[in-house]
Amino acid sequence: MSVTGTSLIPGEESSAASARTGAHTPVAVRRRIAGDPSQGRVLMLHGLANSASLWDACIEHGLGSSGAEVWTAELPWRGTSVSELSARGDVVPYTADALRAVPGGAGVVVAHSMGANVLLEFLNRSLEKGVDPFAEFGVRGLVLVSPFYRRSAEEFSWQSVAFAVDNFTRIMTEGIRVHSAGRLSEDAQRSLGERVRDRVGAYGWMRFFETYLRTPRLRTGLFTVPCLVVAGEHDFAAPPEEGRALADDLPEGDFRLLEDCGHFLMIEQARRFAGLVGRFISSTSASRPPGGPRPGSPQEHDR
Repeated sequence: MSVTGTSLIPGEESSAASARTGAHTPVAVRRRIAGDPSQGRVLMLHGLANSASLWDACIEHGLGSSGAEVWTAELPWRGTSVSELSARGDVVPYTADALRAVPGGAGVVVAHSMGANVLLEFLNRSLEKGVDPFAEFGVRGLVLVSPFYRRSAEEFSWQSVAFAVDNFTRIMTEGIRVHSAGRLSEDAQRSLGERVRDRVGAYGWMRFFETYLRTPRLRTGLFTVPCLVVAGEHDFAAPPEEGRALADDLPEGDFRLLEDCGHFLMIEQARRFAGLVGRFISSTSASRPPGGPRPGSPQEHDR
């Protein structure tokens, strides 16, 4: 079966090869839980230098019980390919390959960190062209996890840029710490974090920061699907107040703050995170047309 340039390989994996770079599989999408599409469909997008394994814990600890069909994507900004593809230029258009690769429509798209920002930028570009990307790709809702967001260009100071650069190694090390679950010493975590930083390189970091710099230009008022924004209480990289501001600016935005976790909350609080996403999927009716209106609901800030 082929889906507009994206092949669906028997055995539950879909790979999107792109003529833009000549790379074999800059995007690969895999069905993780067969589920029941009538109960919902989920596509999960990872952040910078991560991979689809980022979602393993929350899939194992409850997301599967939602009954939904669950897909995960390997994206150009994953650890093994980020340096080469980022050096070639804009990675945002690859988002279309991931969305298009899910048969029947992407459904609820769950995106973390840079993945969330790339998704927002991609959707925004379509909206600026007068195209409804929610209807085009069958997107019924967004879960934006640890996103980066500022309302105005003036909020980006030299200090904020320096902070992002200086703390890049720290966030890579934090990812190693959380994934290793205490199996590595602090020295080993730091060494591996530095290796990941160097593998990402300056181009990879710039691709991330470019999407961050564009957030003041997001036409948030045109995002017409329910959006759940989730942040970790102790996230030093993507401060929770930025996620709260984003939720406030989205017409159907809802904000949740998870205690006792940081940037990688889908691992640190896997059961709670899976519960939030599962309830969001259930509340986003499968019969609701993508991009269609829904009566607003009050925001809730869980601590």
